[in-house]
Amino acid sequence: MQPSEVTPLVPREGWHVMHLFYHVDHAQWALYSDDEKRQAKTHLTELVQEIRATPDTHLLIFSIATPKADLGFMLLTPDLQVANLYEKQLSLSLGPEILSPAYSYLSQTESSEYTSTREQYSAETLVGEKGLMEGSVEFEASLKEFDERMAHYLKHRLYPVLPDWPVICFYPMSKRRNGGDNWYALDYEARRKLMAGHAKVGRTYAGRILQLITGSTGLDEHEWGVTLLAKDTIDIKSIVYEMRFDEVTARYGEFGDFYIGMQLPLDVLFRRVCL
Repeated sequence: MQPSEVTPLVPREGWHVMHLFYHVDHAQWALYSDDEKRQAKTHLTELVQEIRATPDTHLLIFSIATPKADLGFMLLTPDLQVANLYEKQLSLSLGPEILSPAYSYLSQTESSEYTSTREQYSAETLVGEKGLMEGSVEFEASLKEFDERMAHYLKHRLYPVLPDWPVICFYPMSKRRNGGDNWYALDYEARRKLMAGHAKVGRTYAGRILQLITGSTGLDEHEWGVTLLAKDTIDIKSIVYEMRFDEVTARYGEFGDFYIGMQLPLDVLFRRVCL
């Protein structure tokens, strides 16, 4: 696709994210000759290389652990036109009848409206909790460390580079809007306080879980997509279980299906899904 063909659709901040899940039609694959199978796998391999060579674009590839799907892709790229192009090409990459969509999800990377501001951190944490005097050496050092940490955090939320950790979990979620359990009827400070406790649980899994929350309000059937990367499935199970006891989840959380996959090199993936 030439840049002049269409007007780019790049958000003011962040990237578009597509989670794509497919079934393999092994009956159709069996009709291919050995040479056709080699050509199909070569075509997908070259497409993956092309996508990964595109600026600011990332593609994760994984085998799904259950019959919900056979393989999955997570595509991150700024331009929705480019994302749409690659999504169509991936769907046809092994031939017109080999991959059939099992599930898909569209979202965007985003910052969190509940992230502590510099002023909130100064007043609530440094002065309120730690008792530091504003302007002191320790206060200024702590504030500088906060600024650096938040800059890194915001960059990861909006423009992530995801590691090749073997376990990937994806699920969509929304906040409940029923009667007395209407998240959107709460005022901002109540929501921020609840989310602070939620985030505190997540921080205890640093180094074991890498979490990317992407927004999908108006883009897909839920309000967020959650991608968890881990080295051990028990950490996925543990963080989701522990979060269930947090009021944000226990009272206001609603979830879609969970998809568990394993990131694999393409040659291993082909053998894993029996291609």
